[in-house]
Amino acid sequence: MANEDAKNEVQEGLQVVAFKLHDEEYGVSILNVQEIRNLTDITRVPFAAEFIKGVINLRGSVLPVIDLKQRLGLAETPYTDSTRIVTVTVDDLHVGMLVDAVTEVMTITTKPIDAKKSINAKDTRFLSGIGNVEGRLIIMLNLEEIVGLPKDGK
Repeated sequence: MANEDAKNEVQEGLQVVAFKLHDEEYGVSILNVQEIRNLTDITRVPFAAEFIKGVINLRGSVLPVIDLKQRLGLAETPYTDSTRIVTVTVDDLHVGMLVDAVTEVMTITTKPIDAKKSINAKDTRFLSGIGNVEGRLIIMLNLEEIVGLPKDGK
């Protein structure tokens, strides 16, 4: 159902939350974003996947936090005052994603270019497309792959 909503939304203009990782802008559908939080204490979890930074207490619930730069294979950078945790929902899974800075909520009025067709890379599973907003390229992320959800129950 969420995929149908996203497909319908592309025709009318896809609203995305844009954020920075290093000097590049990435985006996720606003339909998946629950909130944007300042960086708080993250409790490490032993034996968790490398890209899981730890967990935080979010209003009495335990929320896993993904280090998005590590998940995407980008170099680590120190946290700053602009570092944020973007909490997202994918299917029924709630997770936080560490980003360098949230830039804005924007509307991509043209259909994002398919990442698999536009770049020659071995692994594009974390990308869903590349949007163009007034000359700015926004790399759209595939949240299902980022959080590690199996496709079609596989």
